[in-house]
Amino acid sequence: MIERDDMTFPFSEYQRRLSELRTRIAERRMDAVVITDPENITYLTDYQTTGYSFFQALVVPLEKEPFMITRALEESNVIARTWVEVTRPYPDTGDAIQMLVESLMEFGLGDKRVGYERNSYFFPAYQQDCIHTTLKDAKLMDCFGIVEEGRICKSEVELEIMQRAAVATEAGMRAGIEACQPGVTENEVGAAISAAMFRAGGETPAVMPYVTSGPRTMIGHATFEGREIQAGEHVFLEVGGCYRRYHTAMMRTVVLGDLSDSMYQAQETMKCALDAIHTQVQPGMTVSDVDNLVRNIIEDNRVGARLITRSGYSIGIAFPPSWDEGYIISLKQGNSAILRPGMTFHMIPWMWGVDGNKTCGISDTIIITDTGCRSFFNLDRDFTVKPVAADSGCIPLDSARNASKKKEDHPNKKTAKA
Repeated sequence: MIERDDMTFPFSEYQRRLSELRTRIAERRMDAVVITDPENITYLTDYQTTGYSFFQALVVPLEKEPFMITRALEESNVIARTWVEVTRPYPDTGDAIQMLVESLMEFGLGDKRVGYERNSYFFPAYQQDCIHTTLKDAKLMDCFGIVEEGRICKSEVELEIMQRAAVATEAGMRAGIEACQPGVTENEVGAAISAAMFRAGGETPAVMPYVTSGPRTMIGHATFEGREIQAGEHVFLEVGGCYRRYHTAMMRTVVLGDLSDSMYQAQETMKCALDAIHTQVQPGMTVSDVDNLVRNIIEDNRVGARLITRSGYSIGIAFPPSWDEGYIISLKQGNSAILRPGMTFHMIPWMWGVDGNKTCGISDTIIITDTGCRSFFNLDRDFTVKPVAADSGCIPLDSARNASKKKEDHPNKKTAKA
């Protein structure tokens, strides 16, 4: 390992991660692992590139020096960013898997017990078949999850980096909320969010902001497509800020006009769920416990809405196509995984189908602490209500709230403001 002081984290952090990985390698009775997941390579070495669609691998022997297989162009990222000393680059005219096989044999691993990430997005079946047919003397074993065991609980230095991502997330959301006006396109809102995130020190996120308005809010994972926002509509925003590949995310809702009773009830229901998270979620709870807590609150509504997804997911290091670590842990029914300090989650008690034709959201990224949990953010949770022209029939936010609070059937009328 090359000891250097210009990486994202102190050199000792990478030493710890590698040492703990080797402990898990030994526990699984393997001699080496081949890591191909981009997030896992970044976690272990600080290596990153947008060229991860080309085959790349970090080989970590139990005792000898790790080495990397990369496309020749990407070797520059190994040299410029990481502690890795040994590389075996392959040219664009070469065979990446053949280079991996030859390198494993070169370093005495051709007849050993070698783990590989069978479920990696970027190690497709046909490449795995090539290894099985060419490395016949080795015992190849699935080691999927062996790095993620270390990633799931963030260290203090990781949380500091995520806090910097949160600054970008919040700056982007504030700009997006400000940009929402009748006559503005969803693209313009997306541009305002992105510019603000980058000005706040954020970097290219794994997913660009989700911006949908009016009827388009009912389309799952839709984002800006040039639609012009209309007076009287609402806008759904979901922003994931990034710093050094670490992400935080939040949802907010903007109402351009009158805050209807049903939308007010939706707001208060989601705030009630977030309040419950912050008062009740703590180490020792199961993932299923947390999902039940959130789901029971959201499902008990009178506005026709549903929580049609998981209630949250682990978040941290990410490359496209997604900013979440939900494949490590997602908050859903039947998952008995236990919450531990240092876990980070994007909690999404959003509501799909308010009045049958509107989707809205308020979400939070939290850290599990020794005694409970806390948020990365400070942004107000209430919907942002922007009255428009007087002839549209819109009323100020305070008046809308007061009118709504008078409704006897409000399900959360006793809930204190978050």
